[in-house]
Amino acid sequence: MIRLFKHYISYNVVLLSLIDLILLALAGEAAWRLRVMQIDVGVGQVSDRALEIGIFAGVIWLGMISVGTYGPLALRSIRFATARLLVAVSLGVLAISLMDFILPGSALWRSVLLYAMGIAIFVLVANRLVAGKLLGVEAFRRTVIVLGAGERAQRLRRLSQRPESGFVVGAFVAMGDSTPVIETAVPRESIADLGRFVDRAGATEVVLALQERRNSLPLKDLLRVKTQGVYVYDFSSFLEREMGRVDLDTLNPSWLIFSDGFSAGRRLSSIGKRLFDVVVSLAILIVGLPLIAIFALLVKLDSPGPAFFSQKRVGLYGQNFTLTKLRSMRTDAESAGAKWAEKDDPRITGVGRLIRKVRIDELPQVWSVLKGDMSFVGPRPEVPAIVVDLEREMPFYAERHVVKPGITGWAQINYPYGASIEDARHKLEYDLYYAKNYTPFLDILILLQTARVILWPEGAR
Repeated sequence: MIRLFKHYISYNVVLLSLIDLILLALAGEAAWRLRVMQIDVGVGQVSDRALEIGIFAGVIWLGMISVGTYGPLALRSIRFATARLLVAVSLGVLAISLMDFILPGSALWRSVLLYAMGIAIFVLVANRLVAGKLLGVEAFRRTVIVLGAGERAQRLRRLSQRPESGFVVGAFVAMGDSTPVIETAVPRESIADLGRFVDRAGATEVVLALQERRNSLPLKDLLRVKTQGVYVYDFSSFLEREMGRVDLDTLNPSWLIFSDGFSAGRRLSSIGKRLFDVVVSLAILIVGLPLIAIFALLVKLDSPGPAFFSQKRVGLYGQNFTLTKLRSMRTDAESAGAKWAEKDDPRITGVGRLIRKVRIDELPQVWSVLKGDMSFVGPRPEVPAIVVDLEREMPFYAERHVVKPGITGWAQINYPYGASIEDARHKLEYDLYYAKNYTPFLDILILLQTARVILWPEGAR
């Protein structure tokens, strides 16, 4: 896998995305040539329209990332991938059609865009069909060897059997540290040379899944495998990479301290993040004020009470701040105390249900971003009373407050709406991953993927 700004991406996914980018550029060029041939106009030099073709390919490509075209399900289901491609290309073409007003004389005529849209969808779907035929879906999975045959190894086996899994287990090796749970595990004593065994299995990674590591680390084996160029991972780090979250069941303070993360080198990135927050929040507030005013009026007409709802939330380093949203619930919704929203929550008003679905109720939060209490990307801020309960119920909850809370976040795009302690625990795992691995690249990825959550709002309540 490629580690891009602390975020892991499969080699095959990178290759597929680069081929898609090239195909999009070729689709734009083919659409131009087809159109000018129809109206009997000279084709001209490619360099004259290189910028427009590059913009076309780049915007569509970013749209594909946004709607999850490179997600696990899209890589394994051509039907799922085609649906997402249609949405990405359509939205991208709509956005690019504004180029006629911004760049007079642009090669991206609306007729050219129409042709480019059809050609792009065809070549992108064909690319996935060809990749599936030549490589198969298993090409997007890596082969790993698991050292251990206990409960941890069993967990890795279950993880590998999920349709969206990015790896397959070549073999389990029983290291004698505990009673084997996996009956097919190969006893370590029967393997003369572990390095050769890993090589024959075609494995690129070895995962240490011992139940008890104290005085039982197979250092000689690990050193031999490592010197052969094979990646060696401990159990917690492997789970973090594969699931995109920190696993609380195996987490301990020493792993957090010595693992790669929470680096001081991101201070410069934080300056860029703040600059982005200020510029974009100002632009959104200027453009979005009429929309906020319209929905504020609808909220007032729909139910008695104020149009806006203000509440204390916990922010950076546990400091409280006031969060303002468009009111989506009755004014007496929290008369008995703060609690999570439920499915078909009777406290939500008619207009409130609509604005929650399309996330319009979140717009006033941009003011908190401009003030510096929040960022666009970060863990969702919780009510102080709930935070007290959660810190008591689960370890490491306070560590999510080492970064500013956000309107959208890694947990929001990876986990449905949480309405229980167990849900909060799962979301904490994603929040800790973000706090540990924050980079501008991860922020951009989250912002792009937020479009997918808005278009397919299965978790909204």
